[in-house]
Amino acid sequence: MFGLPKGSLEEATIRLFAKAGWKIQKSSRSYKPSIDDREVEGRFVRSQEISRYVDHGFFDVGLCGYDWVVENGSDVVEVCDLVYSRASNRPSYWVLAVPEDSPIQTVQDLQGKRIATEVVNLTRKFLEDKGVEAEVEFSWGATEVKVPDMVDAIVDLTETGNSLIANKLRIVETLLKTNTKLIANKQAWANPVKRQKIENIAMMLEAALEASDKVGLKLNAPKSSLGGILEILPSLRNPTVNRLTDDGWSAVEVILCESDVRDIIPQLKERGAEGIIEYPLNKVVY
Repeated sequence: MFGLPKGSLEEATIRLFAKAGWKIQKSSRSYKPSIDDREVEGRFVRSQEISRYVDHGFFDVGLCGYDWVVENGSDVVEVCDLVYSRASNRPSYWVLAVPEDSPIQTVQDLQGKRIATEVVNLTRKFLEDKGVEAEVEFSWGATEVKVPDMVDAIVDLTETGNSLIANKLRIVETLLKTNTKLIANKQAWANPVKRQKIENIAMMLEAALEASDKVGLKLNAPKSSLGGILEILPSLRNPTVNRLTDDGWSAVEVILCESDVRDIIPQLKERGAEGIIEYPLNKVVY
């Protein structure tokens, strides 16, 4: 039984599973998706709740942010990190923020103040560790608009910080770095059959994510220029070089970051490469 995140991560998760080899279909009103794997059944629930259901055993495995594992105090197995979000493949951060013109400069300045956040337990633990007593209230959303009229500070999730800047807020301190994790129930993990299935899913999801910014490149190179061509080709290991029927030429194949291709292809052409083909990748397994 697989807990899948509903909401902002939903579509990104479906796309990731598709690249990994699992087709997930759902209707707009259904929380029970169809998965083309007879060994896997799933439910879409809010990411904030998944770790609790994994801990309690309703889900054998689930995908949720590490922040909610911490916030819920869930006792689960952290199988692997899957750094992806709705917009990018970057981690996010829970940060303490105040208005740009606020006199609050440090955490200690929050003594006796009021803070709004969605992660109440995380924030209270952070303040306790800092020796600060402040009122922490739960926020249902739109947390940025509550300062300075309703609260003195907020603890909010940010990926780039752009939303905070747009709302004229500045960061005082970072509480937690977070990203999506594959987590498992401890009893399910102790079951050899379920553990093997979970590990297989983890490997394929990691492979799909690893391939997201990489492409394959094939080309033909004259042997007289092969050394110079190989010098500029990055690769996961060494480039693959095969002989062609024409003894004066070799076939070269590499995997590289997609962002490097725009600079490398013109250089390859200048050094005598021909028949250059770029192709997308679904999975990269190390």
